[in-house]
Amino acid sequence: MEVITVANNKGGVGKTMQCYQLACHLANKGNKVLVIDLDSQANLSSTFGVQVQRTLVPEWLIGDVGYEELVIPSEGVGEFHQNISVIPSSRHLANLSKLLILSEGDIRREAGRKERLLRLRLQAMGEDSYDYVVIDTPPVLGDELIMALVASNRILIPTQAQDYSIDGLEELLDTFEIIKDSENPDLEFSIIPNLVNTRRKIEKQRLNELSQSFAITSPIRNLVQMQESISMGIPVFMQGNSSKGKQDYESLWKSLGL
Repeated sequence: MEVITVANNKGGVGKTMQCYQLACHLANKGNKVLVIDLDSQANLSSTFGVQVQRTLVPEWLIGDVGYEELVIPSEGVGEFHQNISVIPSSRHLANLSKLLILSEGDIRREAGRKERLLRLRLQAMGEDSYDYVVIDTPPVLGDELIMALVASNRILIPTQAQDYSIDGLEELLDTFEIIKDSENPDLEFSIIPNLVNTRRKIEKQRLNELSQSFAITSPIRNLVQMQESISMGIPVFMQGNSSKGKQDYESLWKSLGL
């Protein structure tokens, strides 16, 4: 079971879109996929047609409920949705930090540190439960993101070719190195230039600067087709062969070995 987290501590970089396209792509290849939405805005959950009034993710993480009580089948157009299960989010997830504080003693006895809770819960499922776990995280370096870093095999980091987005990578990568050194030595990351406008000279320049500082994947362009994919709940691989969005993502998955 490979655990892949899509993360960036800056909002508006297309994390949810990356999660949606990735999960649909993997499921369409016949893999059994579990999607975990750790963002209290719950945008990924609703994109998969799943909405709950109150998520049980906090209770699951501290061990009060089993994951079977959280998992809901994905809904949407296409048989591949049969291969996708969702652990949805809701605004209740914003209470996670308070619950972790209240349960600090139990957490120490079971996990040692709260950062290890998600990894423990995924391990309890068993390696054969799913082929892939895809995790969406909130745009902040909080408990949810740290837990996901500890639990994952690899991190996909979508970023825009703009000054503030590039600057924000440094803080996230510093945290990545700390987690890699202390908790998860096999953790890998890939930086994905996302929502790129290749017609803008400044973005082409920033993209070049980004490639000089980091190993980056092929870019995903800022296309109307991408927004239509999310709003209509139809992944880009279902678009026609002339779709530039479909071409971009095919190149991306190939470069990532997915």
